[in-house]
Amino acid sequence: MSDTDAAEAVAVDFGEDGLVPAIAQDADSGEVLMLAYVSPEALAKTRETGEAHYYSRSRDELWHKGGSSGHTQAVREVRVDCDADTLLYLVDQNVGACHTGHRSCFYRTVDGEHVGERVFDPDEVY
Repeated sequence: MSDTDAAEAVAVDFGEDGLVPAIAQDADSGEVLMLAYVSPEALAKTRETGEAHYYSRSRDELWHKGGSSGHTQAVREVRVDCDADTLLYLVDQNVGACHTGHRSCFYRTVDGEHVGERVFDPDEVY
């Protein structure tokens, strides 16, 4: 086994703002569910609890995915890209990932065509 194949912890590059983008992907289907940002604290909480935690830039606070809706993400694995500046959360999504009620935040094309269905009514959840 070469040195590049040996397992060793990777130092994540959280950048100047202290955040790194994280893609949440369905661990079974490969469907991309959402993109959010992660702080060192959010990554630590994710690893500690096994559920996805992010950092809300708009609220300027740690955010437990599904904390208010119940639509949690059980994290099977956290991967880091080759530059160590982007994370990939492989998750089991409970209901939907998007606050609009869709399973994925990527439910429409740039032309406005809807390619995903709503899986919950956001007016009933939030």
